[in-house]
Amino acid sequence: MTDSLPHYDQIRDPDEKRALADRGLDFALVASRFNEPIVNRLIEGAAATLVARGADIKNIDLIRVSGSFELPGTARLCADTGLYDAIIALGCVIRGETPHFDYVASECARNLAHLARQEDVPILFGVLTTDTREQADQRSALFDDWQDPSPRMEGGRKVSNKGAEAAVAALEMIEVFTEIMEDIDDDDDDDD
Repeated sequence: MTDSLPHYDQIRDPDEKRALADRGLDFALVASRFNEPIVNRLIEGAAATLVARGADIKNIDLIRVSGSFELPGTARLCADTGLYDAIIALGCVIRGETPHFDYVASECARNLAHLARQEDVPILFGVLTTDTREQADQRSALFDDWQDPSPRMEGGRKVSNKGAEAAVAALEMIEVFTEIMEDIDDDDDDDD
């Protein structure tokens, strides 16, 4: 996977990068194969953003599943291993002519949200649910600089990479979870 990440060495704050690398955080990218070209760009955005912000590429596992419907079950198995500091689900469901879209998108989102409420590890939703391929392309753009993967205007249209945004959210949620767990530990120590 690292060979396909052309910009993963870019970072503006080397101290921040060292601090994250020193922590040895582990990430699971659980990604669907359906709509593969789009999902591959989400994977690149997530992995490149994590590395640009200091994660070691060796600590990012890519687990592929057939479609977005299979993401929640696989994310649960990843959480159950206890190996990961965050799990990022990546997929793309594009509306078609039948209600299939509604069932897949709804169940994927509902089950990932349910899992996120149950687990003690951040579970991030990087699944595109769009009406058209063009909308999916706009939300899976590739950037030259992954340190700041914020949405931007290109060619008169807003583009983003929801995989990269999920990676940024994963880093933030790891900090939130860590602070909460430290507060709980401090409260437990005070009770002794």
